[in-house]
Amino acid sequence: MSASQAPATTDGAPDDRPLPRYPFSTDGDRLAPELDELRSRCPVARVRTNSGGEAWLVTGYELARDVLRDRAFARSVLGESDSPTQDAPILAPELMGAMGHLQQAGLRDEVLTALGRNQPELPADWVAEVTREGLDRMAAEGSPGDLQRHFAEWVAAQCLCRLLGLPFADREWLAERADKDLTMATYSDRELADNWEEIRAYVAAHLAARTPGRPRGLADRLADLNARNTPEQGLSDRQLSNIVAVLFVSGYEDFASFLGVAAVNLLRRPEAMAALREDPGTTPQHVEELLRCSVVLGNAIPRFVTESTSLAGEQVESGDLVLLSLDAANFDPAAFTDAQRFDPARSPNPHLRFGHGRHHCPGAHLVRRQSDTAFRVLLQRFPDLRLAVPADEVPWQPNRMAITAAAVPVTW
Repeated sequence: MSASQAPATTDGAPDDRPLPRYPFSTDGDRLAPELDELRSRCPVARVRTNSGGEAWLVTGYELARDVLRDRAFARSVLGESDSPTQDAPILAPELMGAMGHLQQAGLRDEVLTALGRNQPELPADWVAEVTREGLDRMAAEGSPGDLQRHFAEWVAAQCLCRLLGLPFADREWLAERADKDLTMATYSDRELADNWEEIRAYVAAHLAARTPGRPRGLADRLADLNARNTPEQGLSDRQLSNIVAVLFVSGYEDFASFLGVAAVNLLRRPEAMAALREDPGTTPQHVEELLRCSVVLGNAIPRFVTESTSLAGEQVESGDLVLLSLDAANFDPAAFTDAQRFDPARSPNPHLRFGHGRHHCPGAHLVRRQSDTAFRVLLQRFPDLRLAVPADEVPWQPNRMAITAAAVPVTW
């Protein structure tokens, strides 16, 4: 059955009921119950997307892993103009296939080194210092404070600006446009295109102002390396500025989203906070479990079917759109014992937060390492930190691709 065909009822007649609209929620306090229900009943289900099209939604752990490692399900093809979309159209192919374009230009290794285990531009003592600075600003403004603004967004912007070599003084301008770019079902295609052009033009001007051979960060190094390429191998100025812009937008939004949602998850579990204060050495295990159980995907990971195949008994056709809910997969009881329980001692913990196999997110080390440092500093700076409102009253930004708290009110 292709995604364009109507399902049948038990008596064989077409089912005219409207398809469920995905996403079901963009709140980060809990997994949308529809995802739990679908995973247990129908791990591959047809849904209606924000763009008005149809897609297959995958909610099971093993199925999600299968799709991520099967070359019949492609990602970069989604950047082409006639490909299906779950939200706004992709404005350029390199925005969906950035790593592929970087590899073709011989620039991929530079990005992987910058985002790898060592991260020379983001030493732990520097991350700790800027984290304390943000928290000190929150303390100076008085209780209640907002961890989303002074912790999650502050740390994420500091790290991404330093990594790429962008001025931190421009963080609010950049964050405002990054937020708009990843807001679903709110802005017109024209508004989103204009917004993206502002970001791209900013990056292009930044790269044009560099001094060759004296890089301010990863963005300049990519530009210097690209300048050595032949026109046939290298990226155009527009392609490179698009890719640097998407590195900032995706890196900042995903990191700020996770830090905020993870902070809420910790603060609603006093026993986890106490365990971390007693033994800060367990912070990496706590971060890993927070990565598993934090609900951060407002939309889903898209894949394009390149050849007809079967998924859990459903026939998916070439040209269909498949959406992977990695949040739902990470709560699959078939993969995780007592999946609803927060268990930092969980081992192994093979969650799919950063994808799987060849589609593993290159920013995984950055999020793990810098989150470890940031949460250690947070608990040291505020030993009695607690939510200033009940956990179910934490406000959330609506319609966000990276689920984001509107504020995380705290007192100390």
